[in-house]
Amino acid sequence: MEITGIDHVQLAMPAGREAEARAFYGGLLGLPELTKPVPLQARGGCWFAIPGSQLHMGVEAEFLPQRKAHPALLVRDLEACRAELAATGVPIVPDATLPNVRRFYASDPFGNRLEFIQEGDGFASLPERLNLPGS
Repeated sequence: MEITGIDHVQLAMPAGREAEARAFYGGLLGLPELTKPVPLQARGGCWFAIPGSQLHMGVEAEFLPQRKAHPALLVRDLEACRAELAATGVPIVPDATLPNVRRFYASDPFGNRLEFIQEGDGFASLPERLNLPGS
């Protein structure tokens, strides 16, 4: 078996709150919305493009926010991202645990945890920064 990458990440959201997902992921984060395939549209939710991948917001009937599991989003300017999110009232949770990885955490409107990492500091791009196998 050979895994070649990640196609998409799916996060759960409550039913009927697509407008909030669009405002946050499309408006605030600037991710272009994708049209869901017609057979899946009745399920609700919405999809967004991320360079090289996709973020799918899927409706979950018994929704509980993910406070530990999360996607880590690379950003071109971490400080500008932090300022934009904070200016709209999104709480920021700093993380300086790894000095070579500039990052922080925030939550989407549904309470799902998101990690924001400075482009170039990501775990996958520079494993030698963390003394990971293969470095």
